[in-house]
Amino acid sequence: MKKFGHLLTAMVTPFNTDGKVDYLQAKKLAKALLDSGSDGLVVSGTTGECPTLSQEEKLQLFAEVKSAVGNQGTVIAGTGSYNTQEGLELTKEAEKTGVDGCLLVVPYYNRPTQEGLFQHFMTIAQASSLPCILYNVPSRTVANLAAETTIRLSQIDNIVGVKEASANLDQIAKIIEGAREGFLVYSGNDSDTLPILALGGHGVISVASHLVGLQIKQMMEDFLSGKTKEAAALHHTLLPLMNALFVVSNPIPIKHALNCLGFPVGKPRLPLTELDDKFKALIEQTLKNYKIDLPIAARA
Repeated sequence: MKKFGHLLTAMVTPFNTDGKVDYLQAKKLAKALLDSGSDGLVVSGTTGECPTLSQEEKLQLFAEVKSAVGNQGTVIAGTGSYNTQEGLELTKEAEKTGVDGCLLVVPYYNRPTQEGLFQHFMTIAQASSLPCILYNVPSRTVANLAAETTIRLSQIDNIVGVKEASANLDQIAKIIEGAREGFLVYSGNDSDTLPILALGGHGVISVASHLVGLQIKQMMEDFLSGKTKEAAALHHTLLPLMNALFVVSNPIPIKHALNCLGFPVGKPRLPLTELDDKFKALIEQTLKNYKIDLPIAARA
């Protein structure tokens, strides 16, 4: 299995002025993110507005981004769904595009039992040779993937990790302690990255790394090398930006930030809308307090 690294960016999906996927800009953004600290990219996750992308758009996006970055970084395809068969088929098709792994979100809306969650993920994983990362985000899916279920799923060879956005540190600690050796636990919330590293987590699947990837990477490297005071200082410095990027539903704020900085990614697709003037001002003022790591030369 290709190493996924400690810092993965949950990449936005750029749209053009007509609201269509801007594949050229997606490739530019992917390369810029890898040049500014990211080890890999999650494409068509929550931040990539996966619910509004067609299967055809997703598959083309996977292929285009992977062709653009080559071996410079890993590409993780968001192929999860509340429909097991649909997720299975998309995962199998995504594998043909050359991606390095897939991200499987907890099924939303239909509220399965823990046994249903286990069988859902097992069924998709066993239909593909791709390494699979589970994605637990109960604030969006309602259903929570319990620690015991994640630990049980970690015994399946190609289920290699979990993106934990539950903000439940007790649950995350149980997973880290109980999962098979080598199982990767990623923070799904930027603000939880340092606490999860302290529990033995592997890294973060980040939104803020669109802007401050080198600084997030430095924070993690400091912590992992024993420089805990330096890591804590960077964590405190970055927290206001991390929090600002979630004042309303992600990816609305990060798209506004990128557009303001001169890297056009378009408006979000309905049912998401642009920020109102109050929150636009908040994002724009917050950006003034930070050095932006995204390469200027890469901006369109």
